[in-house]
Amino acid sequence: MFKVTCVAVLLASVAVAPHAQTDAAGAGSAVAAFDKILDTYVRDGYVYYKALEGERAGLDRYVASFDVPAATVAGWSKDAQKAFWINAYNALVLKTAIDHYPIKGKSAAYPPNSMRQIPGAFDQTKHHVAGQSLTLDDIEKAAEAFGDARVVFALGRGAIGSGRLKSEAYRADRLNDQLEVALKEFVTRPTCLKLDRVAGLVVASPLFSWRQDSFVAAYSQGGFGGWSGRSPIERAILNMASPFFFASEREFAAANTFQMQFGTFDWRLNDLTGGMPN
Repeated sequence: MFKVTCVAVLLASVAVAPHAQTDAAGAGSAVAAFDKILDTYVRDGYVYYKALEGERAGLDRYVASFDVPAATVAGWSKDAQKAFWINAYNALVLKTAIDHYPIKGKSAAYPPNSMRQIPGAFDQTKHHVAGQSLTLDDIEKAAEAFGDARVVFALGRGAIGSGRLKSEAYRADRLNDQLEVALKEFVTRPTCLKLDRVAGLVVASPLFSWRQDSFVAAYSQGGFGGWSGRSPIERAILNMASPFFFASEREFAAANTFQMQFGTFDWRLNDLTGGMPN
């Protein structure tokens, strides 16, 4: 549950000041510095965590820049606020990972190097962001509070199965295009959405089910098929993905004779140190 103070932050952040002029979250030296970090240490969604750990000063300075008053964030445009929360989440995941790197957990529920092996990484450890002390889960809620379901794919959870961390920061002036790229990348990655024509099966990432209310609200209409007999989340997933299907995939999906199920989320750390994970 969100604490009262966290709810106050979300409401303040979503409310845009009528005469706001500064989109500091989407431009400026702080985000430019994060751009440089991502460009240097991130490749195709994977991170050179060991190298970043050894040169973390820039990341720590960027993280420190999040501690601005809530009223300041509320003075930015909606897209600037959204970019601020996405960037804050992604940067703090990186910080959390290198704070505990190399991750070597013992819980049988997750891979040994998973972010989930760090006690309280998502739901207990607090960070100073927008004048409040917030967990990563709180920040994720803040980013998603704007009602843009695509944000889910922009948040790099430090996991291979999540939306891919980009080699650039999110910016207000390009946010729509960046989020559309994040959506396309996710729904066209076979490990996240696989259409198996031979088996007559569609396997979707459980990330869709975790945020099904947002996806159903945003994608209940559209696509090219009526998807008769499908559940609301199944229709939403198909509507999201269908614009990016190949012709053979469109034909398979339009027949609407397949079974659909959720797969397993890959919680392995998206670590590029030592080479690409198998």
